[in-house]
Amino acid sequence: MVTSRELGKTRLPLWAAGFVVLICVAILGLSAWREWEMRNVDLRNAEIDVANLAHSLVQHADDTFELVDTILVGLVHRLEIDGTGPDTIAKLQAYLPTRKSSDRIRGIFVYDATGRWLATTERLDFSKLNNSDREYFQRHRDSRDTGTLIGPPVKSKAGGQWIITASRRINDPDGGFAGVALLTIDVSYFVKFYERFDIGPNGSASLLNNGGIMLARSHDESSAFVGRDLSNAPLFREWKKRPTAAVYYFKSPLDGVQRLSYYQRSSRYPVMVLASKSQDDVLAPWRRAATIRSTFVLGLVVLIALIGSYLVRQLWQRQRMAQALAANEAHFRLLAEQSSDMVCRIGLDNRLLYVSPSCVRIIGWSPVELLGTSAVAGIHAEDMERVTQTIAALKDGDAEEARLVYRQRHREKSEIWVEAALHVTRASDSGEIDGVVAVVRDMTAQKDLQDKLASLATTDGLTGLANRRAFDERLMEEWARARRDGTQLSLLLIDVDHFKKFNDHYGHQAGDGCLRALGRILSTQARRPADLAARYGGEEFAVLLPNTGPDGCAEVGEGIRQALHDLAMLHTQNPPSRLITASIGAATSLPSQIATDSSTLVAAADRALYAAKESGRDRLVMSGQVVSWPAKSA
Repeated sequence: MVTSRELGKTRLPLWAAGFVVLICVAILGLSAWREWEMRNVDLRNAEIDVANLAHSLVQHADDTFELVDTILVGLVHRLEIDGTGPDTIAKLQAYLPTRKSSDRIRGIFVYDATGRWLATTERLDFSKLNNSDREYFQRHRDSRDTGTLIGPPVKSKAGGQWIITASRRINDPDGGFAGVALLTIDVSYFVKFYERFDIGPNGSASLLNNGGIMLARSHDESSAFVGRDLSNAPLFREWKKRPTAAVYYFKSPLDGVQRLSYYQRSSRYPVMVLASKSQDDVLAPWRRAATIRSTFVLGLVVLIALIGSYLVRQLWQRQRMAQALAANEAHFRLLAEQSSDMVCRIGLDNRLLYVSPSCVRIIGWSPVELLGTSAVAGIHAEDMERVTQTIAALKDGDAEEARLVYRQRHREKSEIWVEAALHVTRASDSGEIDGVVAVVRDMTAQKDLQDKLASLATTDGLTGLANRRAFDERLMEEWARARRDGTQLSLLLIDVDHFKKFNDHYGHQAGDGCLRALGRILSTQARRPADLAARYGGEEFAVLLPNTGPDGCAEVGEGIRQALHDLAMLHTQNPPSRLITASIGAATSLPSQIATDSSTLVAAADRALYAAKESGRDRLVMSGQVVSWPAKSA
């Protein structure tokens, strides 16, 4: 069953990836929110600017139209009292220029009931001019309203420029229509005034009447927008639902620019002002700064994403490696625990980190008893140094694997022979050597079998003595040792007298018994560990006596001959004793730098054996005194 902790470890890369994504999204979200707030702050600041500008412009418009209204009221009042007779008009013509004291006023005009010009501030011949066709004239004629009428912009008949008209009705003493008093304002006056304000390259300030007719607009020196009817614009279509002053976002029908504006209607006159800035101009500094900030944030997010993806990828890889290691370890434990061999893991401190259950069968101790103990505990003292050096070489990286055969103490038995296959292990993350794995198997039976095979390979099957092959190898070893140490080496060659006749007379089984008896005698006489008794071939035997001089050699030879006599084995074909006897040839050599071939010793003993046979058999013949035997010539 998978625990919540293991499940958490499994999902760790997913959680890490989710955390990285959350961080990136959070940074982007916070950055976007911050930029949006900064954008709104810039827009709100721009709204305050255009609102302040609208307040100033509507105040200026009120002041202008208040001045015009004051002049018109005084002029109409005088005409209604004095009448429009020639004397009055003459005085008025002289009086009017004094009223044009402000640059706000373009001209002052007086018309009679037929539209004929009576008086004006313009210097021109107006005797034939008539304004009865003008809209303002017709409205005053048809309406008894005596208030000031601010009309739409028109082109002046006197100068041809665009003007804004302000007019009042003149009544006769009976209240009938007597004419119109008109005062005009140049549109260019408002345009020039609006140019004083910095509202951006695409900003604008406009003066409109309440019907949506454009009276004046900044940046309009050619008067291209004067007189435009904007009554179908959303601002005027929903005019009654709107407050008298408010922020207004719109796309201008005049130039197609998306604008942020503030409109304000005059509380005294039927006009309104619209102060606006281009939304792109307002947001341009924010966009530049936002681009720089966003680039930095995006770079930071990309960096975090790259680092996060690298870390998540590392977590995935580590998790896969951990899963693979866990699977390998489980597989290893399964194999180790099911294996008949003992599997051990040895740490760098030579302590056992793991021991498979088969250790009970192989060495008698349980895994619990062995864990934490020294890996070389219980190894035979003679094998300890070799095993320790091999393990140290593996841990030092001198070799990757090794194979050893050594003796190991058993809990119940005395000692067993084991074979250990050693292999280094490496850390999965660093690749450094972190220990050694040993697979140990019981080699006692195999070692016994090998010893038996080795013994069979070097032992004569009939007599149990060393065979010719073992004799030749031992002779070369002892010759080299005697030559190195400067000691004497002796050799006895023994041949059973008339053995063929014995064999023919008594049979082969008796012959084999004779040879076995002689073999037992030789084994008894070759008492020292270094002495070697061997069957040289057929009925011929040899005894090699290292570190032995001529006297010792003769003593051993006589002992063998005497023991054979004491055996008293009947041999009727061997007169005069009619017992089994042997002829013995003996030789002793002191190997020198010149006589380097052991065959000289064999040749000398062989010649002595031949001499013993020629001189009557059943005797020992020494091959001279102790001399350095010359090398045998080819």
